[in-house]
Amino acid sequence: MAKAKDTPQSVAAVAKRKKLVLGRGLDALIPDFQPAAGSSPDYRVCAVDQIRPNPHQPRIRFAEEELVELADSIRSQGIIQPLLVRRDEHGFELVAGERRLRAARMAGLTEVPVVVREVSDDQMLEISIVENIQRENLNPMEEAEAYHRLMTAFDLTQDQVAARVGKSRSAVANILRLRQLPEDIKASITGGEIAMGHARALLGAENAAVQRAAWRKTVAERLSVRQTEALVKRLNAAKDRPAPLPNAAGSYFRGVSEDLSRHFGTKVEIRHRGEKGKVEIAFYSLDDLDQLLGRLKGR
Repeated sequence: MAKAKDTPQSVAAVAKRKKLVLGRGLDALIPDFQPAAGSSPDYRVCAVDQIRPNPHQPRIRFAEEELVELADSIRSQGIIQPLLVRRDEHGFELVAGERRLRAARMAGLTEVPVVVREVSDDQMLEISIVENIQRENLNPMEEAEAYHRLMTAFDLTQDQVAARVGKSRSAVANILRLRQLPEDIKASITGGEIAMGHARALLGAENAAVQRAAWRKTVAERLSVRQTEALVKRLNAAKDRPAPLPNAAGSYFRGVSEDLSRHFGTKVEIRHRGEKGKVEIAFYSLDDLDQLLGRLKGR
């Protein structure tokens, strides 16, 4: 296995020989990161198979098309910004630059320019999160989870997180609200089925059943953000809602209705008079109806 070169070399010489152009370094990427006292940047060229991935990487999905484009750029221009790594018992561990590392491998490079620095586990977590957020590499759900990790790991407020990543507190708060959505809608956001605008519209729904109903229709009919907003308003303001039922009976039927809504993932209403009544299950597309029939038949 090739080892990282320990002989001091100028960045210019390395760049000329390997056709790898080194950028301005980590301080340009994360201005407020300060290395440990007494340490200095260590620029070198390192074998890609010596670099282990970052265990704190907040990014879940790496778009193949974007990696191909970056790999093509690396083939023609080299790596403009060196990767940030730290030493470990196996060689080096990546701190920042996973897209560049993946694209470099895709481009067929066996070595990449790196900056070696002493970085603690806490610093590594913070840098990996902040780098991805500042570069806008995360999808909305990944960004929401990244903010949450920053808050819990470092006991930060939303204001402090906003200052750390260079965004407004309201922007951070709006992203964090996505974590309140049902898991299937979160997965839809992560998978790119719906955009941030759609997600914000769904957050305006009065309960999870309405959120799911609006989400299914949005995906099935490829609604715009404005259409989804209008749909949520219609569902929230549905005029055919039954009047509140009195006392214990009302509480019982409301509870049953909510249980059925959660089970079927759509709006369910119980209308009754005395001991008789009917159950109404809402559907918003033929696909919704097929899914309901499947659940009713136990498929």
